[in-house]
Amino acid sequence: MSALRPRRSVLYMPAANERALEKAKGIAADALIFDLEDAVSPDSKDAARENAMKAATSGEYGKREITIRCNGLDTPWGAADIAAAAKACVSAIVIPKVSDVKTLDEVSRHLDAASAPKEMLIWAMIETPTAILDVRAIAAHPRVAVLVMGTNDLAKELRAAQIPGRAPLYSHLATALLAAREAGKPIVDGVFNNIKDADAFRAECVQGMEMGFDGKTLIHPDQVAIANDVWAPSEAEVEHARKVIAAFDEALAAGKGVVQLDGKMIENLHVANAQRAIAIADAIAALN
Repeated sequence: MSALRPRRSVLYMPAANERALEKAKGIAADALIFDLEDAVSPDSKDAARENAMKAATSGEYGKREITIRCNGLDTPWGAADIAAAAKACVSAIVIPKVSDVKTLDEVSRHLDAASAPKEMLIWAMIETPTAILDVRAIAAHPRVAVLVMGTNDLAKELRAAQIPGRAPLYSHLATALLAAREAGKPIVDGVFNNIKDADAFRAECVQGMEMGFDGKTLIHPDQVAIANDVWAPSEAEVEHARKVIAAFDEALAAGKGVVQLDGKMIENLHVANAQRAIAIADAIAALN
């Protein structure tokens, strides 16, 4: 299995705040989103775009994956944001409130018009009822690289309570996960708003990890360490994964298709999970 790109922690950084962009150089997030949208007031949009361009092209963020969240094309700033991001050659642009493939096609046309590299892809934010209902088509779009849950806006649109355990949103999260896995695309969980409640944040990270999300979007640097820890295979898990692979290889050599390990049956699917755990651990180690 080839190395995976870790996206355990995906940190939003307000591009209007130059100090925040400077601080991000020392934050151990797997990915950064330089935000031109919600975190930026209308009178700061142009300055934020310039800041994001300068930061994205600086080469000073190490191995972190760099993206820019643009304003929507239905705003006065969206087209200029996309054109600027195309010139910055970031890994991807994050597009808010993607509700259908027409939006993705339009964004793609703007990228092409700005001579963006073909490898520059789109992270599509799933944060409206229409997006949930059309998420299979959105996930399958050829220019979409990652799905990003926008749980705050989704809850607002649904008039749903945001409570511990996220029961009002759980089925919608699962629907988006199904679409991402069907399309073979990564998907990252939505933000957690109470930056002072580390225990509740960890609990929501564990829920997201157990559901199958690849990581979590974050709104504060203090959340990075917990997300990185929750989505990283432990040493014990990696050791067990190696034992699973070795035991299955021995079984295959003996002409068997299954084998017992520590009292449990091991077959192909367990080997695939073990290989993925090792690949994730290797990819995380490569970031250091």
